[in-house]
Parts: sequence; structure tokens; C-alpha cells
Amino acid sequence: MKILVLGPGAREHAIVKALLSEEAGHEIVCAPGNAGIAAEGVETPRLDANDPTAVANFVQERGFDLVVIGPEAPLVAGVADPLRERGIPVFGPGRAAAQLEGSKAFAKRIMAEAGVPTGRAVRVSNAEEAGPVLDEFGAPYVVKADGLAAGKGVLVTSDRDAALDHVATWAPQGEVLIEEFLDGQEVSLFFFADGHDVRPLSPAQDYKRIFDGDEGPNTGGMGAYSPLPWLPGGVEAFVSEVTDTVALPTVRQLAAEGTPFIGLLYCGLIVTERGVRVIEFNARFGDPETQVVLPRLASPLSTYLLAAASGTLAAHPAPEFSDDAAVVVVVASEGYPGEVATGRELTGLDAAAAVPGVHLVHAATARDAQGEWIATGGRVLGAVALGADFGEARSRAYRAVGLIGLEGGQHRSDIAARVAEA
Repeated sequence: MKILVLGPGAREHAIVKALLSEEAGHEIVCAPGNAGIAAEGVETPRLDANDPTAVANFVQERGFDLVVIGPEAPLVAGVADPLRERGIPVFGPGRAAAQLEGSKAFAKRIMAEAGVPTGRAVRVSNAEEAGPVLDEFGAPYVVKADGLAAGKGVLVTSDRDAALDHVATWAPQGEVLIEEFLDGQEVSLFFFADGHDVRPLSPAQDYKRIFDGDEGPNTGGMGAYSPLPWLPGGVEAFVSEVTDTVALPTVRQLAAEGTPFIGLLYCGLIVTERGVRVIEFNARFGDPETQVVLPRLASPLSTYLLAAASGTLAAHPAPEFSDDAAVVVVVASEGYPGEVATGRELTGLDAAAAVPGVHLVHAATARDAQGEWIATGGRVLGAVALGADFGEARSRAYRAVGLIGLEGGQHRSDIAARVAEA
């Protein structure tokens, strides 16, 4: 197939790598892509991925068989809609269904209508309204910006003043949700969805805080691992439960409302003493979880992307996964997730990629006039490692990270540590 992947980051690099690994000989284009994707020999044309008309015209002119939308911004901007209107298969929900991620209030309403288990939430529009709600819920306080916030709109804190400040910061941009605190292990579980049916992928766990021990501010994600051998009842039983109680009811509620969800349903879950609860939904592959889920995928990714886009998932069994353990460790620039120092040289990438079982996924890199690698953003790249067990995968990932040079660079040293010890 001739496939266009939209997006500039490590998630898109992981998708491209999975498609290139198939024996079908696909022609892959990634727009706008990044320097790491271009180094794979993939065309990375300049294109505003958030412009629905520009994308639709580009796709029609180039004759793509399938469009895969990576990030949330183009989904919420409605990039999928004109593509579907022109009869082009697209993996990614339209603007209306993408509100499942674009608006946390919308997601809470859908969950309530579908009977999906989640925590209580109250919408507020300013800090004055927030005070009594915070007091009712009690600490720890969970405060979420309603719209897209690049992973930085969620605050979990025991400091009431900090919670009020977070409300005051985000309220001018829209409503803010104050939610019940849910205690337990978090799980990311992806589903291919075709508007009516779903097919699950393998679960993963990511690390959102910047520092070891889950300290410091939230980020877009500093690492992840897959699978999750500690899940209650085992992976198969857990996935089956979430399919029946979360994914299918959500997709079918959206279909009943005339807003079919076609693409990747990301279920952000927490395993509490009272059972599984939904923390949030995303409308696309998660980053960095995609980097550890797709390398374990034994079934052809393109088959499921096209089946979801064309409404034929019912004809396909659940995808299969290898028994390998996968770990990704993210290398970030100095200052991330705050003001970031960019333009600094990256060294050792070839040596890191040569570690057995390791490959690199680029998020924010470029090459200077001399062809040297430089960092251009906060999360720079990820070292992805596969191994027979988590100890081996983790050792390989950190060996690769140790070979990468970046002045002021930072990374967590505890990714997958607990599961490796277990």
C-alpha cells in the first residue's frame, strides 16, 4: 500500500518502523516527519498536518491508499473529516469523535451514558468555584484542564493552594475538571476501532513524572514497558474485561450518537481496590507506550490500520504479540518539561543503535550543516530495547542511553525497575 503517516514525533517514528518491517513492500511517506524518520529513507515532505484542506489535497494528489493520523492536534482539528468525505481510508476519528480526547468533560459524559467505570468529576470555571469542590473531594487533589494540554494539563497534588493555582492557570482556556483521586497502578491499553467493533493490543505502563520515584512535574512521558505480567487475573483476562466494560460500550455509545470512532482508542486505566476505572481516553496511539507495544506486534500493523479505516475489523482476530519484554527510556533536554535548552549536539547515536535488541526513535532531532545530530525540543529521542525478560530489555536500553551524549540531557533511571526485580 501507499501509506501516509501524519505527525512529527517518536510515536510516528515507531509507526513507520512497524510498517517498514512488514514484507509487503509498502511505500511510506511521513509528513512532516523528523530527521530520524528521514534517516530511515522515508520521504518527509513539508505539510501542515493540522490543516484539513491542505492534507486532503496532498493525499488526493499523491494517491495514497491509507492515511494514518498520529498526534491529537490534527484529529481535534478535524483532519480526518475531508479525507473520509473524499472516500479515502483514514485511521483516526473525525473531529466530533476526537472530542473523546479533546474535551475531558465530553469524555465523562460519554462514559456516564455508556456505563463505563470511572471516577467522579465536577466541572469548574474559576478558582472560586473550585475551592468548595476541592474540600469536598479532599486530598490528594486531581485537577485537569478540559482541552488538549500536551500532557501538562493534569495536576495531582496534596497542596490545596497549588490545586487552586492550576485551576486559575487553565480556566481562561476553558473549563477545568476536579476529579476523585483514584489510587492504584496505571495501565495503558490500546484498541483498534472501526466505529462498531474493537480489537485490543497489548497493555503497557508509562512513566509521566520527570524524576525517578515518580517525583516532579508531569511530562509527555519519560519511558514505558510492555507487557504487564502483574495484571490481576493475567493479561488475557484483564484485556477481556476492559474490552467488555470500557472499549466496546464507549465505541458503541459514540456510534449511537452519530459520531463513530474510527482509529485508535487509548484507554488510560487504573487498577483500584474496587476494580478497573478509566482515568482518561485518548484518540490516538500513546507516546511513549506505542514505542514498546508495536515492536512486540507479531501481526501486520497495516492489516489492522486498514481494517479499522474500512470498517472490517470483525473479519480479523485479535492481533498477536511476541513474548518479548520491551522497554523504552526517553532522553530529554535540559529544562524539560519547562523552558528547554535546544540546539545542543547529540553524539553516540550509531553506537547506541548497535546495542543488541535496541533501536532508536526520534522525537525532536535535526542535522546541522555538517550533518551532525542536534536536539531541537524537550523529549529528544527514545532508546527502545527488546529482551527475553525485563532484566535483559532494561539492561540493553540503559546501555544504549549511556552511549548517547547530550549536554544537560536527562532521563529517568528507574524505568521498568520494579517489574524487572519482580
